[in-house]
Amino acid sequence: MADKVVEEVKTPETDAPAAVETAEAPATAPVKRKKAKRSVPSGTIHVLATFNNTIVTITDDKGNALSAASAGSSGFRGSKKGTAYAAQVAAEKAISAAKQGYGLSKAEVLVKGVGLGRDAAVRTLVNQKIAIESIKDVTGIPHGGVRPRKAKRN
Repeated sequence: MADKVVEEVKTPETDAPAAVETAEAPATAPVKRKKAKRSVPSGTIHVLATFNNTIVTITDDKGNALSAASAGSSGFRGSKKGTAYAAQVAAEKAISAAKQGYGLSKAEVLVKGVGLGRDAAVRTLVNQKIAIESIKDVTGIPHGGVRPRKAKRN
């Protein structure tokens, strides 16, 4: 008896998909072409080292981002993101992605910020077999600083 029920349920299902298949057959999906890999032999490496995190972004000469990594995206959480080791891991991750994806071989380094990851990230760049043309510090300098507090009245 259970066999008969299964057969009865299958019969309407086999009719419906046949109609759907014939309706879908004429409409063909557009063929997606594989995107050509862009070769970028030289670029700029931006290192932003704050007290809480280190962000490494690799761009081409026009400023278009090729790859980026941060201590947070590398798996570090909380106060560990601000360490020199976290900056080293983030720099390795960003460089390996740029080397594999774009064939980056030489770069200019721009360092911004005062965190612990400054030196560690630059040291990692040297060890990754990328020819470094220059290292520039682009940390912002305050001109006049912030507005002072109001004077105390007695």
